[in-house]
Amino acid sequence: MRIHRAWFVAAVAFVAILGAAGFRATPGVMINPLQAEFGWSKGTISLAVSINLVLYGLTAPFAAALMDRFGMRRVVSLALLLVALGSGLTVWMTASWQLLLFWGVFVGLGTGSMALVFVATVTDRWFVRHRGLVTGVLTAGGATGQLIFLPVLAHLADGPGWRVASIAVAGAALAVVPLVWLLLRDRPEDVGTTALGGGPVTPAPAPTVNAAVRALSVLAKAARTRPFWYLVGGFAICGMSTNGLVGTHFIPAAHDHGMTQPVAAGLLALIGVFDIAGTIASGWLSDRVDPRILLGVYYGLRGLSLMVLPSLFSATAEPSMLVFIVFYGLDWVATVPPTVALCRRIYGADGAVVFGWVFGSHQVGAAIAAVGAGLTRDHLGAYDVAWFVAGGLCLLAAGMSLAIKTVGKPRDDGSAAGRPDRANESAAAH
Repeated sequence: MRIHRAWFVAAVAFVAILGAAGFRATPGVMINPLQAEFGWSKGTISLAVSINLVLYGLTAPFAAALMDRFGMRRVVSLALLLVALGSGLTVWMTASWQLLLFWGVFVGLGTGSMALVFVATVTDRWFVRHRGLVTGVLTAGGATGQLIFLPVLAHLADGPGWRVASIAVAGAALAVVPLVWLLLRDRPEDVGTTALGGGPVTPAPAPTVNAAVRALSVLAKAARTRPFWYLVGGFAICGMSTNGLVGTHFIPAAHDHGMTQPVAAGLLALIGVFDIAGTIASGWLSDRVDPRILLGVYYGLRGLSLMVLPSLFSATAEPSMLVFIVFYGLDWVATVPPTVALCRRIYGADGAVVFGWVFGSHQVGAAIAAVGAGLTRDHLGAYDVAWFVAGGLCLLAAGMSLAIKTVGKPRDDGSAAGRPDRANESAAAH
């Protein structure tokens, strides 16, 4: 039986996302080494993380529009080169502003250009059948990257030093570029086939409008609908409670309680193990269960678990902490497939760009949490307040998700139920 070309495209996309995840896994293991060498405060280093997170998110909608204009292959290849450049240049930095530029700006722009909006674009173009499942698998690629890179980077940072870790990340990103350039294709019609599970389609002409103009016009249209703001608010809290707080500050928080950095990094990587299973399962469920209900359950359970976390830290990995790791890991980015599904269902052909803006809010929330938790630790001497605030906000996100009103389910050919403009009008009416 011949394997459909869509699976090869998905495999290359998975590897690309895996490579980009390398530097995304680095902040937690870099904070203590940078503070020890340069004397920079956790707040200063967290500011670089925040710039990275903001650009990682705000670049996404423009990247989606650029992919429509110039193709995924070109955009993703250039993004990986930018990640490698930013990571490599950190080796020679001597001042904190260089950290903000290399780690914050360069890597933020690079990773943002091929973040989860890349997942949405690949699945929209190449899949009709199994779309939710593939969304889950590709999203899990980031967690897989964390799983692979985080323990290695932690040992490199503790042993040969953080510079060696940075070079390793740059090399990994560069190694993926040839695969993307040679194997990734932008649309099924480029190779004479159709999307998996879809029928023949008339190739849509590449947009001639400026990518920035299209991204902003889609934002203006979506911003007039109430579901957009519920999605934005919920995903901002998602970013606060994952990348911004746990992803950035779990390792230093564990270190405050006597746990060694490699052990803490191993626990964070273990979250990635269970995140893979949770995200793939969430993708499968998104094809079968109302995405609003899934989001409500995910956010609610995450909030309760974060409120328990402060009592679980100790010098060793106790069984109670391992239970948290399993539970929280299953929930880490399980929110992505149902959020992508809702953007597609409500906004039709503009769904990927809308998701780019929603994802931007995720990273703004992450940036706020990264700085806020760092300042909390600097001024209060502990992270406890940060964990409790994040838990409460997750419960709020659960409520917002359940309040979303949607239009009908997409038809089997992958198009939205009704025209995108009519879908927006219907959504705005609720």
